[in-house]
Amino acid sequence: MRKKVCIGILAHVDAGKTTCIESMLYLSGQIRKLGRVDHQDAFLDYDNQERNRGITIYSKEAHFTWKYTDIYVIDTPGHIDFSSEMERSLQVLDLAILLINGQDGVQSHTQTIWKCLEHYHVPTLCFVNKMDISYHSKEDLLLDLTKKCHSNCIDFNNDDKFEKLALVNEDLLNEYIQNDSICTDSIQQAIYKRECFPVFFGSALKLEGIEPLMDAIKQYSLDCEYGQEFGAKVYKISKDEQGNRLTHIKVTSGCVKPKQIINEEKIDQIRLYNGKNYTMLNQADAGMICVLKGLEHFEVGQGMGIEKDSEKPLLNAYLNYQLVLPSGIDPLQMMKTCDLLCSQDPQLNIEYESQSKKINVQLMGDIQMEVLQNRIEKETGIKVGFTTGNVIYKETITEPVYGVGHFEPLRHYAEVHLKLEPLPRNSGLQFESDVSMDSLALNWQRLILTHLQEKHHKGVLTGSYITDMKITLVAGKSHLKHTEGGDFRQATYRAVRQGLKKAHSILLEPYYSFNLTLDSNSLSKALYDLECRHATVTIEDHLDGTFTVSGRGPVRLLMN
Repeated sequence: MRKKVCIGILAHVDAGKTTCIESMLYLSGQIRKLGRVDHQDAFLDYDNQERNRGITIYSKEAHFTWKYTDIYVIDTPGHIDFSSEMERSLQVLDLAILLINGQDGVQSHTQTIWKCLEHYHVPTLCFVNKMDISYHSKEDLLLDLTKKCHSNCIDFNNDDKFEKLALVNEDLLNEYIQNDSICTDSIQQAIYKRECFPVFFGSALKLEGIEPLMDAIKQYSLDCEYGQEFGAKVYKISKDEQGNRLTHIKVTSGCVKPKQIINEEKIDQIRLYNGKNYTMLNQADAGMICVLKGLEHFEVGQGMGIEKDSEKPLLNAYLNYQLVLPSGIDPLQMMKTCDLLCSQDPQLNIEYESQSKKINVQLMGDIQMEVLQNRIEKETGIKVGFTTGNVIYKETITEPVYGVGHFEPLRHYAEVHLKLEPLPRNSGLQFESDVSMDSLALNWQRLILTHLQEKHHKGVLTGSYITDMKITLVAGKSHLKHTEGGDFRQATYRAVRQGLKKAHSILLEPYYSFNLTLDSNSLSKALYDLECRHATVTIEDHLDGTFTVSGRGPVRLLMN
């Protein structure tokens, strides 16, 4: 069986990701003509909004064969507004290609991507692009990578690469001393463990350095061993031109075939996409990314077969907007379209407030807002607006507390006891049960945990959502005759509310981390501005007369 590698191309906006993939497809013979983003004829940027803006908005798939290796590529958005689309792809990658713009070096969003790659433990190769028009030397750009990303970023085109690799760990050092070289298997392992990061230089537009990069993908990616039992992970939901719901998956073990039943739903077709074109498959094997038609209820991040669900994403929106509808438009009808868009991008987090009859949406920035506006107009013909964004606060508690919820109207009964405990910052919410099946049946325990997870619980200070908390089911009671599923929903919600009212709650506000590169003329004004906005900063003086100001501060004061 041939080696299969799933790679993702990631970068700060305008580093040349789409052009890089275009070059790979061209050199492998998958396409016959090189398109260009600025000419609006790129193979993967086929959406009108993408072509008009010259940026990637939606992740796309392509595939090619290079020297008997099947390579599946996911092109991810580089703009910060679409970071959640990029992050969803990370959990299905075997290898990441991080593109650096040779004109700018490592930028702020590049470092955000690096942190995500670190969090999901994705082995990474670096490609410094646009070297044909860069005024920086390779040495300067490599130094920038070692300072801002990792000290073991190594130029793999250099003659001294084995000497540098020998410093990565003791095993590589011993191998180099004995053999005066280091074998591919050992390098593979070091890359897989994220102990070293090969760096390549070139120009995707001029096809320079792309072949060595493709060789490295083949040579340094691991040849995975897959299990026999079917498993897959959903990383994207979309729809085709006919309006059919499409479920994008990475097959992680076994295989999948048309007409196969998954969670009581039948697969109609298996499609292998290359840009907007696709071929039909009779079978998709482990290691492949493909698209399933016919499944209506799977969500992004969900596991299939033996595969577990994905963890919650790192990157979240920090601004909340209200959707402004033209007069006479029913918000409930609009929510049907919003629910469809949410299934494709869960990070939109669109909610309907039944009391005020308003629709709230969480967004990363202005471009994402415009794209959403255009998508709603395309789906419904309705032009919507947005209010000014409000900063999203959250609430948590400072000490453990118990909450009890009763639901006991005529012929109904349920009782739930919960323990609420604070967790470290950015831990999110965790749920578990600590009840024996003798005191409460397993089906009721599962139902209570479902009710805890299905709702965004609001705090008692400002009504902001709670976070950084562990909620444990410690006791519960049901009645043999009078308990129904809905009774436990009410009792669970009341137990959470009662616990929060007893606890000492605190308000959490979002903070930006930032890096500014300034000349000496602008430094004092910037520092004064930042001090007025309650930011804390550190200053690094460069020899060329520029300064880097790094710091953090509250989003509400640093907006715009």
